[in-house]
Amino acid sequence: MALPDDFLQELKSRSDITDVVSSYIDLRHSGRTYSGICPFHSEKSPSFHIYPENGSFYCFGCGAGGDVITFVRRIENLDYMESIRLLAQRAGMTVPENEADQGLAKAKGRILEINREAARFFHTQLLGEPGTPGREYLLGRGLTPQTIRHFGLGYAPDSRFALVNTLSAKGYTPEELLQANVAVRASTGRVIDRFFARVMYPIIDLRGNVIAFGGRTLGDFKPKYLNTSDTLVFHKSTGLFAMNFAKNNAKDGLILAEGYMDVIALHQAGFENAIATLGTALTTEQARLLARYTGEVYLCYDSDEAGQKASARAIPILRSVGLTVRVLNLSAGKDPDEFIRSYGEQGPVRFRQLMESSGNDVEYRLQKLRAKHNVQTTDGKVAYLTSAAELLSTLDSRMEQEIYAGRLAEEIGIERASILQQVEKNSKKRRKDKERQEFRAFQQQTAGIRDTVNPEKSKNLRAANAEEALIVYVMKHPDAASALEAALPPENFVTSFNRRLYTVILGKIKDGKACGLTDLAGEFSVEEISSVAKMLADYHQVHVTAQDAKEYRNVILQEKQKLDPQKAAPQDIRDYLQRLREQKK
Repeated sequence: MALPDDFLQELKSRSDITDVVSSYIDLRHSGRTYSGICPFHSEKSPSFHIYPENGSFYCFGCGAGGDVITFVRRIENLDYMESIRLLAQRAGMTVPENEADQGLAKAKGRILEINREAARFFHTQLLGEPGTPGREYLLGRGLTPQTIRHFGLGYAPDSRFALVNTLSAKGYTPEELLQANVAVRASTGRVIDRFFARVMYPIIDLRGNVIAFGGRTLGDFKPKYLNTSDTLVFHKSTGLFAMNFAKNNAKDGLILAEGYMDVIALHQAGFENAIATLGTALTTEQARLLARYTGEVYLCYDSDEAGQKASARAIPILRSVGLTVRVLNLSAGKDPDEFIRSYGEQGPVRFRQLMESSGNDVEYRLQKLRAKHNVQTTDGKVAYLTSAAELLSTLDSRMEQEIYAGRLAEEIGIERASILQQVEKNSKKRRKDKERQEFRAFQQQTAGIRDTVNPEKSKNLRAANAEEALIVYVMKHPDAASALEAALPPENFVTSFNRRLYTVILGKIKDGKACGLTDLAGEFSVEEISSVAKMLADYHQVHVTAQDAKEYRNVILQEKQKLDPQKAAPQDIRDYLQRLREQKK
């Protein structure tokens, strides 16, 4: 059972897409539309557009599109009903739940309950006799009881049934424990604890829910750190450890560290804006989350080789979402926790000084390049300047390029103009490569190549384009649906996706319901809704008349006839069979 139409219409009227989107990104008003930097991919010039008249958005750069529900789904990484609930809460409305949605919501609720109970169990164990090893480890790392309590740290005892038995006694089924990933199935078929003999770090989302755990072994077990796998409530590529605390202290920047203990030690030292990824390399989704709360990130990875490589990977990702990046240069071989503890009471002061004296990512990368070359030799100077000019060409600001070119010129003893000339040469090559890629992508998009939503489009381009135009027409002119369906039943559509979309739209209109993007969002995936949004965006400034619709209908019928062996000419049959052979390659 779908959500009631009257509820969706009221939610749509109370959730203006421009208001919702502007709470995440800056928008610029231009005529009947709004534009801004797309929050779903890296770009410098706005290709993200909002069309208030039909409540849609579309990015011509990455192809993301949809209605206000789809936008929330994408930017908050939620499913359809979670997005509905978030918007309803924002609008002061109550969501009518159906059985299927209640089932999914219940399953997620049970996982959150299990995680909460597990966190309490682990914390209790830490404070009791079974948790002695974990307690000694944490206190030995310099954590205070207050910090341990603040982060809800715990200990999984050296048993494979301690948590399973505890949760089972509370009424949770083995299948629910497996879904929450606090348990695994042994080779014997029995359900056993996933975590044992480990210090436990609960991972808490921005709403205060325990969504996962990280566990550090105190023995010889591998891996050293074991994290919850993805579940209905947790996706490791989008979450950040301690973001629930740090988001309230992000005004002056966020400190991105590598591990749980680094973050906890920083918080204890007064740096409550510290966070870490969850056992994975930094992702674009995580960087976008950071950009929602701050404009500057202090990269504080370990000073070893692995940490340096992680920094090199993270810098372009952070810059791509508009963040200013500063890199902390820790003493050789130390991580943030060790650095602070090595200075005793002066640790926090020394770390603050380190932050204040930190260079930005450009200075850091130039320093790394210089370290690779012997600038006392001519060849070394040339190699250093060549790689430095390549780096400067990646900067968008001409002012930045000139400043760093001046520093390089003074450092090596060369004219600044020579460096800038090489930078400009590299920049032109980058621009040409980018334009070539964008043009190729535009050609493929126009021809329907790599269209995963409608893979039949590229082989039936004329029919698919006519189908899309007709779909836009019927969405804008629902009063014409009855006559259009009589003249062109859905079975005459050539491509499967457009046929399904056309069928759903006609059905909604026949039932007296609206057929905008919001009304379709519950029956199509995010990617499919993006395709519909593209259709609307492509025809935003094109007035499709009834005569145009008639011509589109005729095109579809002609193309359909070519695919019907009983009506098609011999050459049409040969062409059709050739297309089939090409599709199988």
